[in-house]
Amino acid sequence: MEAQRDKNFLGNEPIRGLFWRLSMPAVVAQLVNLLYNMVDRVYIGRYDATGLSLTGIGVCMPVIMMVSAFACLVGMGGAPRASILMGQKRNGQAERTMGNCFSMLVVLSLSLTVILLMFSEKILFAFGASEKTIVPAMEYLNLYLLGTLSVQISLGMNTFISAQGFTKTSMLSVLIGAVINIILDPVFIFLFDMGVKGAAVATVIAQSVSSVWILFFLFGKKTVLRIQRKNIPMKLSVIMPCVTLGISPFIMQFTESVLGVCFNTSLLKYGGDIAVGSMTILMTLSQFCLLPLNGLTQGAQPITSYNFGAGNEKRVRESFKILLKSCLIYASAIWILVMMFPKVFVQLFNSGNPQLIDYTAWALRIYAAVLVLMGIQIACQQTFIAIGNAKTSFFLACLRKLILLIPLIYILPQFFERKDFAVFLAEPVADFLAVSATVFLFRKQFGAALKKLSADSEESSKEEYA
Repeated sequence: MEAQRDKNFLGNEPIRGLFWRLSMPAVVAQLVNLLYNMVDRVYIGRYDATGLSLTGIGVCMPVIMMVSAFACLVGMGGAPRASILMGQKRNGQAERTMGNCFSMLVVLSLSLTVILLMFSEKILFAFGASEKTIVPAMEYLNLYLLGTLSVQISLGMNTFISAQGFTKTSMLSVLIGAVINIILDPVFIFLFDMGVKGAAVATVIAQSVSSVWILFFLFGKKTVLRIQRKNIPMKLSVIMPCVTLGISPFIMQFTESVLGVCFNTSLLKYGGDIAVGSMTILMTLSQFCLLPLNGLTQGAQPITSYNFGAGNEKRVRESFKILLKSCLIYASAIWILVMMFPKVFVQLFNSGNPQLIDYTAWALRIYAAVLVLMGIQIACQQTFIAIGNAKTSFFLACLRKLILLIPLIYILPQFFERKDFAVFLAEPVADFLAVSATVFLFRKQFGAALKKLSADSEESSKEEYA
């Protein structure tokens, strides 16, 4: 059994070994999840060499990110909350948290499905679709939305598996869906000649199987925290701390949706459909770069949260140091590869349109110019979430995208002759400013939080001794 050999293993085992034992399955899960998301675009890019179908799926991306954002709101807010409660030896409250989060995901799923299906065409035109790309975009999105419940459960509830230290089980949850999707995609797209419809059907089936696997585990006897009927009715006092903590990852993901709209509409204006298609590839590659970092933070999160709840300042500090070093090493390596071989990455998605390949390779070097700094940004921001600092993580999530990047997308083109260059340049400029602010706040607030934790622990020890 993965973690039951010692229910307090998050607070007892050596940090470095524990971090890598929890992180590596999470990193693998994130890479597999990337394949999950990429494979549709890779196959469609080869099914339709014109790039219009790929661009159509790209226009759907903001809507898909929006759906995922609500899973982050509940799952990535509730899971750290549950880990902290476990560290405080309050497993009953942790189970109530998980049960309430499950109920909220179901309610959000049904609401999103109805609303998005009603207004899908208007939303896609507003998000950058043209008369040439609206048909494949509609074909993909309307089928994808039928699987919203499965998406919410697979993304939102899998975080509770990781939060308990069952990272191998969490990895299998993603792996099962990804393998099914990779197998079914060519069957539906090429064999049945369904094109973008086939890609959507394969994704829905894969997500559904993954969600069933996750629920089977969380309702079963192998998990530490179980979903129980008595904990399913939602209570405001239980769900609100989760939502408050989940606001930051929600904004991070939701603003990806907003960013997709801003980038697509601006690039459609300045560069046409080829620029929008290029952004589809760039955003996918951005996920490729960032998802493994998220895997590292998922490995550190239960360690940091549990020990923060337990009042162990030394283990919290050590967990962050290992996380920061790991994120920086990975970000540096991927940045070097992207800068040296941009065409290699681009050709994964389209090998039949030389104009699209050349344009995207040029844009990639601009868009990813300061990618190396994202190792710092993600390590610090996710640690704020892990220790329950909702206010600062919320501010940083707003700063990078809402306060900096979105305005820069519209401001920078006013100062450059080549407008599309300026739109791509907005990303590295915003990233540099956001990382600078994050480092400043982290140095100040993380140290203060640990001092308070140490003082509280000493006070508690004195009271026990007395």
